[in-house]
Amino acid sequence: MPREKISVEFEIKKDLDQMLEYAAEKYNIKDKSKTLRCILDYVSSEADWDIIFKKIRCNGCGPKTGWSKE
Repeated sequence: MPREKISVEFEIKKDLDQMLEYAAEKYNIKDKSKTLRCILDYVSSEADWDIIFKKIRCNGCGPKTGWSKE
């Protein structure tokens, strides 16, 4: 049985929005919202939270400009 969805608003950087769009297109996912839900489901059930949240990342600092499909 599908879980109830709620609408939330938050800010992300433009390159991450482009990443969600790219993933949706590449994997034939209906929209960016579903793509993000897939990522969150993975994080909630399979990912190692210490690896994700204890390492400091800043993809916009230094020579990198954020996510890129290249």
